[in-house]
Amino acid sequence: MPNDAFPCRLHRAAASRRNFLWELGGGLGGIALTALLADEARAAAGAANPLAARPSMFPPRARAVINIFCPGGLSHLDTFDHKPELAKRDGTPFDTTGNVQFFASKPGHCQRSYWAFRQHGECGRWVSDLLPRLAGQVDEMAFIHSMQSKTALHGPAMFMANSGFILPGFPSMGAWVTYGLGSESEDLPAFVVLPDHRGLPPGGPVNWGAGFLPALHQGTVIETTDDRPPIADLFASPEHTALVAGERAGREFLALANARHLRPRSDNSQLAARIAAYELAARLQLSAPEVTNLAGESASVEQLYQLEHPEVGPFGRQCLLARRLVERGVRFVQIYCGAENTTARKVRPNWDSHEDLVRDHGYWGPILDGGAAALLTDLKTHGLLDSTLVMCQTEFGRQPAAQGKGRDHNAGAFTVWMAGGGIKGGTSYGSSDELGFKAEDNPTNGYDLHATALHLLGIDHTKLSVYHDGIQRRLTDVHGHVIQSLLS
Repeated sequence: MPNDAFPCRLHRAAASRRNFLWELGGGLGGIALTALLADEARAAAGAANPLAARPSMFPPRARAVINIFCPGGLSHLDTFDHKPELAKRDGTPFDTTGNVQFFASKPGHCQRSYWAFRQHGECGRWVSDLLPRLAGQVDEMAFIHSMQSKTALHGPAMFMANSGFILPGFPSMGAWVTYGLGSESEDLPAFVVLPDHRGLPPGGPVNWGAGFLPALHQGTVIETTDDRPPIADLFASPEHTALVAGERAGREFLALANARHLRPRSDNSQLAARIAAYELAARLQLSAPEVTNLAGESASVEQLYQLEHPEVGPFGRQCLLARRLVERGVRFVQIYCGAENTTARKVRPNWDSHEDLVRDHGYWGPILDGGAAALLTDLKTHGLLDSTLVMCQTEFGRQPAAQGKGRDHNAGAFTVWMAGGGIKGGTSYGSSDELGFKAEDNPTNGYDLHATALHLLGIDHTKLSVYHDGIQRRLTDVHGHVIQSLLS
């Protein structure tokens, strides 16, 4: 058959200039449309993102918080609360009536501090020899010596310190802060928890839970050891790697589909939170490995945090990661210096020094001292201390009378300190009695500490509330006052 019976469709007539421009424009138009749709999806997701940064109620002094928690009950009498009268009565009966009962023991004789106290800094603050590096930072620190707790039980006292309630199920401070202010980071969680490498603290994840707030505001645990991924199940297992090949295109399509699905349902906060959580999880595959990779830090920084030290190094790494996180816009970082008690131990895995305080505090003191002092120095070097509030807490203190070679729980008095972020360094507030048994001058509790921290973040603690179960709930319950004398 002749060739022209079936004209070849593989060859086309030469395109006119008009056709050429039309086809080129159509292609560019498709690219532009794709870009516009992607922008639309991002804008819709951003508008619905419950973690988007929000303005404070008034000008803040701090934009981020690093909260160091020492579970077990750090002894104020052997660290920051100098008691000359206790030293004078050393070895004499504490309870002459026989009616006093401590948490787990009858009082022994008065026991002076196991470490000598000295004055430091221009402010002349007293700090024990257990913490020589932090002693060099006292002009940056403010101390509350009259802290009290409602309970001497570890779990409830931990909940009290973290959420303002002794019962579990209430939002933690980090959850309240991110609920009120959102996050300045698009690629990292607003609230990050860095647990001790030995395990979780007493009470576990409840300490950083969101309670009745949207689940997106609970803390995200990031592991700090090299032998574990930074976030569990963040990456596909080897047998599923083939599914990851088209992941980016799939995420872009899902972002567009989610945005369109959310638009007519903009009042559904749970849907918005779920979409934002999934999208953040995808971004974390890049951001989490980057923030936990310390290869770019200088040798001097590694030395400052004592990263090579077998005992101090793990906590030093936690503190260095905290600096890196706030540097990247994370709003609230909680560091745990100690884990849950275990039965098999040579040294207590936290500060709960019942049997041998010299052994246990002697172990934990250099760990806290090295990491926390390095953190304050490093934040100041990077210009972050003025905008970052650093807090160091414990759930309660320890008794002035001996429990064998240790000290029993003491909910009646303990010390916390704060630094940076609008704090007046070199100051103190309140005091315990002459033996350190109970708060005496300006008794203070977690409500006041929380109210002060929220104030420095630009939040009125009485107005940050959520209606739940028939009542307006807030971090400070119906209590709390800002400790104005600690503010610069």
